[in-house]
Amino acid sequence: MRDVSALYHKVLYYLASIFRLLGGVREWPLVLRLFLGRAVPSTHTITLRKSSLRLRVRGAMDVWSVKETFLDRFYERYGFSIGEGWLVIDIGAGIGDFTLFAAAGHAGNKVYAFEPFPQSFALLENNVRLNHLANVACFREAIGGQSGELTLDLSLNEPLQIQSHTPSPKSAATLTVPSLSLAEAFTRLGVQSCSLLKLDCEGAEYDILFNAPPDLLRRIERIVMEYHDEVTPYNHGDLVAFLRRHGFRVETFPNVVHSEIGYLRAANSAGFLAS
Repeated sequence: MRDVSALYHKVLYYLASIFRLLGGVREWPLVLRLFLGRAVPSTHTITLRKSSLRLRVRGAMDVWSVKETFLDRFYERYGFSIGEGWLVIDIGAGIGDFTLFAAAGHAGNKVYAFEPFPQSFALLENNVRLNHLANVACFREAIGGQSGELTLDLSLNEPLQIQSHTPSPKSAATLTVPSLSLAEAFTRLGVQSCSLLKLDCEGAEYDILFNAPPDLLRRIERIVMEYHDEVTPYNHGDLVAFLRRHGFRVETFPNVVHSEIGYLRAANSAGFLAS
């Protein structure tokens, strides 16, 4: 019965998502072609009906990410409503959907976006320019446990699922990229206090946070992330315990479809800000 119930909820989620996409994006015939695999391989522009923001996307996965950020509003539902005058750091910015979410309509905010994969970074910069956002700075670097270099595993052939753990010895599809520790990123940017740290980095969140000095963690007011189990020896329970030891109040939320991923929000002693 549990498997039947899970399947039922998955089907409902996907059906609701289809209607939400068709109602939320002006170029809905293009969206249908992308999901049916009938669109010409290229980059395409989609426009959000409510905000009129425009985003260049490569395919269905990019559109799905935009849907989760802007239409499902996952980073608000499982995180925080974006405030004014915030300094936001976006780790694993991808094509820039969350970067735009935090910057557009919030002229007083400053968003620092980090994305190491060249193709995604090009779209991130393109989408920032396309929407005339002057309050965003983009960096083609990874954030990791330490500064230096990281090897990205490209074997899944999906840019939004690139992992930076050690690739399989059989995998020839790799890319070495420059990497900064979170501490060095704060120092380089002159960050004294981070209003919101967002992470969606396919398992690298463990190295990033576990290697962050305690005094730096105290300078982060809020954290929101998509966590990834079954990628490293750690799981989201380890993240929860770690953050609580450092004075954060933490909540987690499972993904409707995938048991190995979910969402985590944390706020430090400045106060837990429920959405």
